[in-house]
Formats: sequence, structure tokens, C-alpha cells
Amino acid sequence: MLVSYKWLNEYLDLSSVTPKELADKMSVTGIEVEGIDIPEEGLKKIVVGEVKECQPHPDSDHLSICQVDIGEEELSQIVCGAPNVKAGIKVIVALPGSRIAGNVKIKKGKMRGQVSNGMICSLEELGFSDSVIPKEFSDGIYYLPEEAINGEPVFSYLEMDDSIIELSITPNRADALSIRGVAYEVGAIYRQTPAFNDEPLVESVEKASDKISVAVTDIKDSPAYQIRIIDNVKVAPSPQWLQNRLMNEGIRPINNVVDVTNYILLLFGQPLHAFDYDKLGSKEILVRRAANEEELITLDGETRTLSSENIVITNGQTPVALAGVMGGANSEISDETTTVALEAALFDNVSIRRTSKQFNLRSESSSRFEKGINQATVGEANEAAAALIAKLTGGTVLSGAVEGASVHPENVTVEIELERINRYLGTNLSEQEVNEIFEALQFEYTAANGHYCVSVPPRRWDISIEADIIEEVARIYGYDRLPSTLPSGETVAGSLTDEQILTRKVRSLLEGSGATEAISYALTTEEKARQFTMKKSNLTRLDWPMSEERSVLRMNLISGLLDDVAYNVARKNTSLSFYEIGNVFYQENDAKKNLPLEENHLGLALTGLREVKNWHQQNLKVDFYTIKGILENLFEQLSVSADIRYQPTTEMKDMHPGRTSDIYLGEEKIGFVGQVHPAVAKTYDIPETYVAELNLHGLLTMEKTAFVYKAVTKFPAVSRDIALLVSEEVTNQELSETIKKAAGKYLTAIQLFDVYQGDSIEAGHKSMAYSLTFTNPEATLTDEEINKSMNKVITALTETHEAVIR
Repeated sequence: MLVSYKWLNEYLDLSSVTPKELADKMSVTGIEVEGIDIPEEGLKKIVVGEVKECQPHPDSDHLSICQVDIGEEELSQIVCGAPNVKAGIKVIVALPGSRIAGNVKIKKGKMRGQVSNGMICSLEELGFSDSVIPKEFSDGIYYLPEEAINGEPVFSYLEMDDSIIELSITPNRADALSIRGVAYEVGAIYRQTPAFNDEPLVESVEKASDKISVAVTDIKDSPAYQIRIIDNVKVAPSPQWLQNRLMNEGIRPINNVVDVTNYILLLFGQPLHAFDYDKLGSKEILVRRAANEEELITLDGETRTLSSENIVITNGQTPVALAGVMGGANSEISDETTTVALEAALFDNVSIRRTSKQFNLRSESSSRFEKGINQATVGEANEAAAALIAKLTGGTVLSGAVEGASVHPENVTVEIELERINRYLGTNLSEQEVNEIFEALQFEYTAANGHYCVSVPPRRWDISIEADIIEEVARIYGYDRLPSTLPSGETVAGSLTDEQILTRKVRSLLEGSGATEAISYALTTEEKARQFTMKKSNLTRLDWPMSEERSVLRMNLISGLLDDVAYNVARKNTSLSFYEIGNVFYQENDAKKNLPLEENHLGLALTGLREVKNWHQQNLKVDFYTIKGILENLFEQLSVSADIRYQPTTEMKDMHPGRTSDIYLGEEKIGFVGQVHPAVAKTYDIPETYVAELNLHGLLTMEKTAFVYKAVTKFPAVSRDIALLVSEEVTNQELSETIKKAAGKYLTAIQLFDVYQGDSIEAGHKSMAYSLTFTNPEATLTDEEINKSMNKVITALTETHEAVIR
């Protein structure tokens, strides 16, 4: 929000307060100041000039030789290339030795052989953005008002001697998105009451209701809606003071009707829209939901295909505006407009937000509708706008506002104890001091024995509970004046829960395996939220997202880790091992009625090299078994490895179908591990990457196998090898489980040491060789015992997997 210091001075006496002091004071009372801009800073020797003569340059088709009166005895010759320069206009002149925007110094010189004593300037050359310069002057020089005195500095005529204070307004303080709202805030700080000088409304005897009728189909969509009619208007450029005010606030002047609506938007925070009454095509205004596939050409010339999500203003049949977002080209104010239908309204903030997002139309109006506006001044803002339009256009305001819906907000009453205020703030404020603060805020109140009943006006719709009142007292008293106090009360010894202890252990184990912890945003895009999901879920959307990239809560950790990988790879850091522990958010029902289910997950991502080339080995890249080994070590240390099994899967479209496995703890799926699908890796612009994600909460809370210490046996272990031919679809997991079940209690280890497929092996089959280790802690194993166990293993493998023993 840009706030003009001069504009504020019209409503408050700030003569003894500098802009810098005001900005500092506002910062310590709760509204952050981003900075102060003084448009004339860095500019010098720029004055008003009057072009007395203008002749074409003899040696150039686009240059003109101007004789300019700059308040001196003799005219000054200046060569100008602007297409709109002519005799009889007041212009901006940069004298020799002056400095214009960009610290450019202007010197006396010659252009095509003709002397030029300075330069006739455009607004852009004074530092104004091209987006705020009136269109008729966007490609040429700017005309100053006729009353400008030749030779005087131009800054006061353009209000460049003002100080523009930029405020960072948080969503809860949308009341400060208007000059009046800021005036109340500054008034509270300096214990003043703003005095507003709105143009008084004078109405004719003719009734507006005779020219138009207004209806609203659903009061929820538009709780308040009214139209005022201004007749016999003459559309023209706005006066200089209004153009200056809008340009300093970052808005391009259009004409005296549209500019007033923007001026009132800034003053009241109330969006308005002006229709050309004669272009409406009827004497009726109907506010309704759009029909699906209905079309509207908006002011920017784009054809918008509407849906039932959009609220539209119609002439009873055809849409003429996209409510709260943008008007329609079919009812636009033009130079031929003679009658204006002026709209002031409230619209459903959710619908406005969705519409502006749908069409990517973010405007000052839609922003205010989304954040909230003062419901008590809808009619007042419309009156002030109608009166000012009538004054600037010579029009007549017809009697009465034609309403389709109206609201009558009342003050909100909040009760609070003085003792509670002091206890929360750590202060010892007296009743008199708190009374003075409420009076500064212009909140009516009653006080009896330290009990306050505070009446909050509708202009502060952010205040409704005790905590809000305490915050207001703290702000106006001054955050910098609040004392520092130590916590009081009894203290108790703190401790970690079992889950917290195990989470720390997981971090330690992963970091011991070479991984580095990453912390990613919990907010992401819809596309990334749906990737790598372990179960189906609805999205949890934010009502007020900062951007499209941060609009929904994540349902996985992998997409965030891949963003981290991409960031590092782009900076030539290519060997990476990241892990993250954080919540993901599942939404099984309506997100508007139910909070999302939060699950604590562990994510892991590896790419690049695990061993770097040296004198005795080549580079070794990470692969599936690298990340699987890290997980197996984790499971072993958490005493769950005996219950872990891996199941190949092709169901996850974002993972490589031949290098991905689901991970089960017992019969419950707790995660997955594998390679990111090459197509997905390409979208992230990363090389071959392996990832894993686990439901950490489920893993840590699962009942674990008891850790039993056993003495090292003094009897020797016996190893037997077995090679078998099986279908290539049979997995190592299945074969290992079969061997364990059949071998008996003396089997202590199974090691797969060879896998072969080749010319001597039947197509569709593979040879797998295992080394089995047997140990009896109480005696030496005999060949008979070993053979008995091996025969059981062979039988089980043959019957279960149709294995052929080699």
C-alpha cells in the first residue's frame, strides 16, 4: 500500500512530524514500512517552460526547433523529438546542467547543427513508470497545466515533492488498505481525530429508480449492491491534482470518471465500477452466477469463458461485468458517455478469489474484496464518488441510490479485564492509561472496577476477541515500551517421548550413512503434491496462497527433495544424499469442513557418485542397492529388519517400473524405494536419482522384535551352497522366506552370491546361488543334521517355486 504523506496531511496535522519519523512510529506500532520514496530526489534544475514557437528542423523529419519561455528575459532554444510538441503548451524543461532520472546529466549541445539549451522532458524521463503515465502522453512529452508559472521548478505541480510511504499490509490489517484506514491508524498514534473533507453530495429531484432497477439473485454472493446515476456528464482528462495523486499511488489516469473510482478505491478501500448507462442495453441490473460456457469480453479485450463459479453483473440477460474483478468492454466509459451508472457493492470473497485466480486477473479491487472491506461505508463511498464525478464532469446526480441488497453492520462488543491485559503484556498499566488508548483508537467503551466493555466499529473488522483488544493496547502503547519479563510459575523437568527419541536416532543413523538433512516447503503446487503419493487423497488447498507454487499442502516429501537436488545440480554439486523428516497432509473428506490428516514421513534422495575414482578404483555411481542398503541398516538398528520385506511394484507412475519396490512391515505397507522415472527426472532437470519414502510414524510406533543378547557360540558354523533354476518372475525375497521357513532353527544366515541368465539357461528363467550358514549354540552339527535341513529346503523350493536344483 502506497501512502501519500501530503494526502494524509489533509486529514491530520502532521506538520511537526517528518515522513521518516512517521514511518518509524508506524513500524513500532504494528504496520511495517517497506520504505519512503521522494519522487524529486536526485533531480535538479527542472522547470516549467512554455513553448512559444515550434518549427520543423530543416535537416530532420522528426525533430522540432522550439523557442521556450523558461522565465528569463530571452527565449531558450531547445531541439525536441517528441511527436506531440507544439506551440502554446506548458512543458517540463531540463536546463543545461540538470539531472534527470537515472542520474543522467543534461548539457547544452547541438542537434543536427542546431543549438539545444537543455531538453523538453517526458514523465518517464523524470522517473515515472510507463505503467502510470496517461496514454495520451506515453509516447511523447507531458503537458503541464496552463496555470503553471514559467521558470518555476516543476516538482510541486506534479506533487513530486511528496513523500510516498510504502506499507507492508498483512491480511489481518486489510483496514489499512485505504487512506482513511491509515489516517485512523496515524490518528491513534498521534492522538488525533481525522477530519475528512469529502465532496458534499447534491442530488436533483429526478429519481435514479426511474432510470434503473437493481436485483440480486443470491444475497450470499452480493450482501450489498447499489447503483447511483450521474446524468449529463462530460468525459475528459482529470484535473492535475487527481492525476498526480493517482500516479504517485501507482495508478494510470484514464479520464475524470474512471479516475474518481480509483481515487475512492484508494481513499475508502471500496472498489467501485462505472458503467456507460446507455450501453447497458436495458434499464435493469441483475447480479447472478454465470452460466457454464457463457462468454464476456472484458476491458482488456480478452474473451472470457465463464462458469458457475463466477459472479457476473448483467443487464438482466447479458453479462456486462465480471463482479469484483473487471468490467466488460460492452459497457466501458468512453468520450461519448453522457450518463454514468456507478456501482458500489460487496461480493463473496471466496468467489472473487477463485475468479481472479481462474482468469489470472489480480487487481486492486479484487485484492480488497478478497481481504475484506469496511461494510459500513459502501454507501458513503458511492456518495462521495458520485459527488466528485458530478463536480469534475459537470453532471447531475439523480436522487437516491437504487439498492439490490444492503448490509447494516453493527459494532462488535468485546469484554476484557484490565488485570488480564497487564498479565498478558507484562505491564502495570493503569485504568487511565488504557482509557486513553481506547479513546485514541476511537473505540467506545465502559469501564467499571477494571472491567471493560469495548465497542469496536465496523472499520476494524479484524477485532472480535480478547486477544485482539490486548494486541491493540500493546500496539498503541508501543511494542518498544513493553517490559522484558521472565516466565513465572512452577517449572517441571522436560523429557522426550519414545517417538522423539527414535526420530533422533533415525537422524543420527542417516547422517552416519552420509546423508544430509534437508528442509523443504510444506506448501507446493498441485502437480507436485500428487506425485509419489503412497495413498489416494484429496488436496488441501490454502484459502490465501502466496503464489501458485505454494498453494496446496504436500502429500509427499520426495518432490521437495527433488527440488533440492535440482537446485544443487544446477550449481555443479552433483553427488548428493539428502534426507528429510516432516509431515505430509492427507485429506479424505471436504477440506472446508475437516482438518487434514498429518503423517510423519521420512524421505531420502540419492544421486551422483558414492565412491570417487582414485588409484585403485573407478567412479562408483549410486544405484538401487545403495539406497536399499541405507534403509536396511536403518531397519536393523531399529530392530524391525526381521519383519521387513520388499515387493516389486509398477503402480507408481512417477517411479521406474523395473527398479521400484514397496516396503512392508509385516502385512502393512510403510513405504517404497526405487529410481525416479526418467521422464519425471527430466522435468526436474536432474540426473538418475534414487529415492525412498517411509511412513515414519508407523515405523516408529510398530511393535518391535525384542532385542535378545546371545553368547558367542564355541561350536563351529557349517556352510552349504545351493544353486537352483527358477522362473525370472520369482524374487529373492520369496526364495529367502521359503528357505528360512524350511531350514529349521539352526539356520543363522542366507547369502545370495550369484545370479545368472545366459545361453545355458532356459529362456524366462534364472540361476540363483545361495550360501546357507548353520550353527548349533549347544553342540557341533553333524552331517546328518545338515543334510536333513538341506533336504527340507530343496523340497520346499521345488514344491513352492518349481525350482530345479543344479
